[in-house]
Amino acid sequence: MKLLVLGGTHHVGRAIVETALERGDEVSTLNRGLSRPPAPGVHALVADRIDTPALTAALAGKEWDAVIDTWAWAPRVVRDSARLLAGRTGHYGYISSRGVHRWPWPANANESAPLVDGDPDSADHADYAAAKRGGELAVIASYGERALLARAGMILGPYEDVGRIPWWLRRLEKGGQVLAPGRADAPLQYIDVRDMAAWMLQCAERRLGGAYTVTGRPGAATIGQLLETALEVTGFDAELVWASEDLLRRESVWLGMEFGLRFPHDPAPTGMNDADVSAAFAAGLTTRPLRDTLADTWAWLQTEGDPAPRLDAPSPDTWLDPAAERRVLDQL
Repeated sequence: MKLLVLGGTHHVGRAIVETALERGDEVSTLNRGLSRPPAPGVHALVADRIDTPALTAALAGKEWDAVIDTWAWAPRVVRDSARLLAGRTGHYGYISSRGVHRWPWPANANESAPLVDGDPDSADHADYAAAKRGGELAVIASYGERALLARAGMILGPYEDVGRIPWWLRRLEKGGQVLAPGRADAPLQYIDVRDMAAWMLQCAERRLGGAYTVTGRPGAATIGQLLETALEVTGFDAELVWASEDLLRRESVWLGMEFGLRFPHDPAPTGMNDADVSAAFAAGLTTRPLRDTLADTWAWLQTEGDPAPRLDAPSPDTWLDPAAERRVLDQL
């Protein structure tokens, strides 16, 4: 395919670009050109998407088979891009989020679960869920059935800039007793960023549209398996010490929020790690072993170092600060 990636330097965008190049696709990217140099073989277009005249000039006279949009901020930016590209590309894939579903998420929810309200013309991104829904509506307005809405769950793997697995790997690297959240058998539902990238490119090639919940199968992993496997693939000398949800709540320690296992207002949320993903798997989604995701993430951190966090990523101290960890460990 001739592919345009709007973004292409961070996490999901970077994985899409690399996967597309491996497939042999002809890849263009459009971004500000500030974060990373373009990958070898990529045709780099430089523009700030907030600047509509600059965006229009950068896209002028060009056509692609498909576009994938990684934008996570104001919906009007997605609106402008979709309008400009509507007559020049046959498929628009938008990286959305399960967050577009109205909270609380019902257990075993699929794509038909209630949605938040969104405004495709909004310049506001303070409400992440509303911004993502606005982005969806913007793409649908220009592309209709040619729009693919990938409502991602928790995205792990190399290039992660939210700070979940990189934070845990760095904590395990320090060794000693490590506080672990809640029950070791608590289920996790996640997607490796590279599996999501491969699926979106396959959908683009097939011109598949519609909304899909894109994450791994429920019950495929637990928090215990994740942390134990991380210790195995890294060889760190650390001991996991499991603390009950009640103890963590009493001590105001919100470890586990990074994986959606608990929240300040909801110590045992339902719907976070048991989504119905049958539609995406029926449409060709495949997932790799947890061990590969963790080993490759650690190899990337060793090679490139810790990434700059996203502007909207929580501080690690939100989950656990060293003094709180020591306090709870002493009680255990």
